[in-house]
Amino acid sequence: MTTWAEQGELFDQILAPAAVAIVATADLTGTVLDVGCGTGALLEATVDAGAKAVGVDISPEMLRVAERRVPQAITVLGDGQTTDLSQYVGAGFDRLVSRFGVMFFADPTAAFANLRRFAAPSATMTFVCWRDDQPNLMFTLGTRILAPNPPPSGVPGPMAFADADLLRGYLSDAGWHDIVIDRFEFVSTYGTPDGHGTTTDGIEERLSVIGATGNTDVDDETLARMRADIATSMVDGVVAHPNYCWLVTARA
Repeated sequence: MTTWAEQGELFDQILAPAAVAIVATADLTGTVLDVGCGTGALLEATVDAGAKAVGVDISPEMLRVAERRVPQAITVLGDGQTTDLSQYVGAGFDRLVSRFGVMFFADPTAAFANLRRFAAPSATMTFVCWRDDQPNLMFTLGTRILAPNPPPSGVPGPMAFADADLLRGYLSDAGWHDIVIDRFEFVSTYGTPDGHGTTTDGIEERLSVIGATGNTDVDDETLARMRADIATSMVDGVVAHPNYCWLVTARA
């Protein structure tokens, strides 16, 4: 089965606009903590901005990719909800960022409170997470052939913070203030260079993403139906779909 770590480059591609929005909003400076840093996209952006990068993630496989990609960064195997990060920062993190990495906490209020413990007094937190007022094909394109229901909101998982009022409550109860939750939309495009001067149609890349979530053991008939479903989301001959998210900022 293809793992998330092995799909790092593809995920960076399809989620690139989210990373760009975070970097543009966060003003990466000082010491930056990337929560759920994955394979290191925001760590790389932090180093490129001249700031000190620290990333925390629960996946050792993804951290190994991040370490190779951004050797200047400090990577920590741990859970942002409970891990003591004090040894990795002096007076506190100046910026906290996350690209879809904060929605999986069992207790969001405790997690955001734990992260605030290690934030400098003037620190800001900036992250992107999913909302559900529009259908997010990220979770259903191709996969609806196997599991017709998208992830539920309000429970740990991709849609945990789909309800903006619920999210605001978590952050406020954890001690964060000046909370701004804005609608943010971007398009994921799956086509990649094929080595012959052209771009693929992205169908196999989308199947690869589905494989990374564990949906790999399917028969040929089901696989054909999945390909046909993915092909319904073509833009100029390449698989692409919109994404509906929140862009969140808060102050410690």
